[in-house]
Amino acid sequence: MKRKPIDPRAVNDMDLSIAHRIRAFRVKKDIGQVTLAESIGVTFQQVQKYETGKNRISASRLYLIAGALDVPIEQFFGE
Repeated sequence: MKRKPIDPRAVNDMDLSIAHRIRAFRVKKDIGQVTLAESIGVTFQQVQKYETGKNRISASRLYLIAGALDVPIEQFFGE
């Protein structure tokens, strides 16, 4: 039986974990999606896609998000 190749662009568990942490930090800091979107140069719809894990987040975009939320980037990874 042939194994199906893994799509490197597909959303994985780590992507989903980061997505959920972005939303949690944003809500905790009482920052709206529109405000976050404006501060990182995307639409609020894009922020929604990031937070639901529909779209993967580049390292540079995650860096901007961490800065906008005033959270060390390391907080998006780990346990």
